[in-house]
Amino acid sequence: MVGSTVRNTTGRPRRSRALGATAAAACAALALAACGSTKDTGGAGGGGEGKVGVVLPLLTSPFWQSYNDYVPKMAKSEDVDALKTVNSNSDPSQQITDINNQLNQGVKGLVVAPLDSAAVSAGLDQAERKGVPVVAVDVAPEKGRVAMVVRADNVAYGRKACDYLGRRIRSGKVAQIMGDLASVNGRDRSEAFRGCVKEKYPRLKVLEIPAKWESDTAASKLDTLLNSHPDLKGVYLQAGGVYLAPTLQTLKSKGMLKKAGEKGHITVVSNDGIPQEFDAIRKGQIDATVSQPADAYAKYGMYYIKAAMNGKKFSPGPTDHGSTIVKLPGGNLEDQLPAPLVTRKNVDDAELWGNASR
Repeated sequence: MVGSTVRNTTGRPRRSRALGATAAAACAALALAACGSTKDTGGAGGGGEGKVGVVLPLLTSPFWQSYNDYVPKMAKSEDVDALKTVNSNSDPSQQITDINNQLNQGVKGLVVAPLDSAAVSAGLDQAERKGVPVVAVDVAPEKGRVAMVVRADNVAYGRKACDYLGRRIRSGKVAQIMGDLASVNGRDRSEAFRGCVKEKYPRLKVLEIPAKWESDTAASKLDTLLNSHPDLKGVYLQAGGVYLAPTLQTLKSKGMLKKAGEKGHITVVSNDGIPQEFDAIRKGQIDATVSQPADAYAKYGMYYIKAAMNGKKFSPGPTDHGSTIVKLPGGNLEDQLPAPLVTRKNVDDAELWGNASR
């Protein structure tokens, strides 16, 4: 999201094996190209000692609630002394205040999930001035330095949703309920979906609902769209955590919530991989979701902040945990964790993090 991947040492999007061996131990066993340079640079935060602040974007989404639950567990497994998480409550300005408050408390590292890709730079600049390394989770900042971005390939999210709908709907109207376009996640998913449809499925017409990761906005605008386009055949939800419930409620209120296989079923593909999406797939209410890893976001956020506090550096290339580190246009590195497509065929896979509570 802010909109949705779980990893292990096999590179499969799994839960238990991904959490079995630490990335640090695996890194030591692999060649330099696999995990990047681990040379001690003597940089800020060297030594790996001290408190780590963790700043959340919001807690109104089941995805971020799950991430919040994983943080203390992963901090313990990676031997990181993490403070209690701070919730910025969907307010970019509050997030900058939260970052500054953490810095004033003397933290030696920060793990931040940015709300606004541009606005977060103010907090990142302050951290850099104080010599405190930062790891960004889920969203890549447009400006400012971070030790690593821990994120899945959001362009792939949009393309997977496009292909899923395009292969099942020969022609007609499909809608994408978009995220906040101030976030690189919202832009990547929107542009990828739109571009893929234009290139590969030109007989589909894309209708767009800008919803800013807000459930009420999604519900209201979807209702309005369905009034004008009752022949809608498919929907792409860019964040199931905030859009799933209002979408199902809106379809039900209009008598349009038909099960998969029934006449009039509207094909729905989502992003996040939360338990509620999995249940909706089992019930035939939606058809698929792309699972982004709440557990792996927490795990590798802690892994990379500890490495940064010890002065370690990484370089582009494949990792030991089935992902690839890439260099972003602004110069930051991003560990692009894999995100599997979940359908009726694999929804009961016990290693998907969304099935952890089953």
